[in-house]
Amino acid sequence: MKNLEVLVIGGGIGGMTAAIALRRDGHTVTVIEKDPEWAVYGVGIIQQGNVLRAMNQLGLLDDYMDAAVGFDTVAVHAPDGTQVARVPSPRLVEGYPANVGIGRPALHKVLGDRTIASGAEVRLGITAENIEDDGEGVTVRFSDGSEGRYDIVVGADGVYSDTRSKILPDAEKPEYTGQAVWRYNLPRPADLDALHAYNGPTGVGLVPISEELMYMFITTPEPGNPWYDTKGIAQVMREKLANTAPQLQEMAANITDDEGVVYRPLEGMMLSGPWSNGRVVLLGDAVHATTPHLGQGAGMAIEDSIVLAEELAKADTPEEAFSAYRERRFERCKYIVESSLAICHGQIGKGPPVDNHTATAEMFEVCAQPI
Repeated sequence: MKNLEVLVIGGGIGGMTAAIALRRDGHTVTVIEKDPEWAVYGVGIIQQGNVLRAMNQLGLLDDYMDAAVGFDTVAVHAPDGTQVARVPSPRLVEGYPANVGIGRPALHKVLGDRTIASGAEVRLGITAENIEDDGEGVTVRFSDGSEGRYDIVVGADGVYSDTRSKILPDAEKPEYTGQAVWRYNLPRPADLDALHAYNGPTGVGLVPISEELMYMFITTPEPGNPWYDTKGIAQVMREKLANTAPQLQEMAANITDDEGVVYRPLEGMMLSGPWSNGRVVLLGDAVHATTPHLGQGAGMAIEDSIVLAEELAKADTPEEAFSAYRERRFERCKYIVESSLAICHGQIGKGPPVDNHTATAEMFEVCAQPI
């Protein structure tokens, strides 16, 4: 199919890469984003070689690398801080590192700038209030009172996807895991040349994201899904590190800014049935929301975008394209969701402990395969 009118709902990582991929193929693309500021929280994200390969396919790799820090290994530590393994990561793009750490605002700027430069229209501060698929096209009424007519609609609106609830009301819903993640940016030690992952009931990771900064993430059991007030939350995060390795407790003293703490309960979800209905299709967290233990949530959304665009280019109908897209993506995404959740459950005693060394090496092998 060529020259489609496409609406992308959601201006996050999946929505922006979908817009870039679809514009590259000549489709007319409108992106809507409910946040009028199009903002993103200011911590970091780790992305592996499969994301670098995808960025290369999208023509974004050099801009992406200019905003990122590359590294080739994952250092795994015992709960007492002893390093027990260094897991090499496969380089999937010749001349580039195996993994990167990047600040979320920096990644958002790279993708946002390219989305706009590609010619996609971006409309902020609006939502899709009504989606009506009549078989020949999709009429969408927006929250600002306007209306549009599209050949297909792409729901890239995250784990709490309103698009999913509209087109697949009986599909699986996100489920709280019993664990949460805390994130905070800290000064980067001069010798931090890899992702450092610490095993234990409190899982900790240190990821370089610039020459000056790293971010720390902590996964903690949070029975009952408690709510934390912003005031005093930096102290709470410090306390979560009380029984971790000495080097982590030393870093904890620098967690002082309540506004700098990003706390998120962890939820998981995998749609076992259709990922589309008629001319409306979902991608990213809207269909396969994963916990962050394998660092592949954003990577899966980016790969979704590329595969969806490829299948639309080959197919004669949206339904044919969407079926082929799901077929190519299902097992890979299911593996990431289930393997990440297994690590989560092992950390909080809901399942057997998972060795991070083994799980990380297996993930690299799986994600090195073509999409």
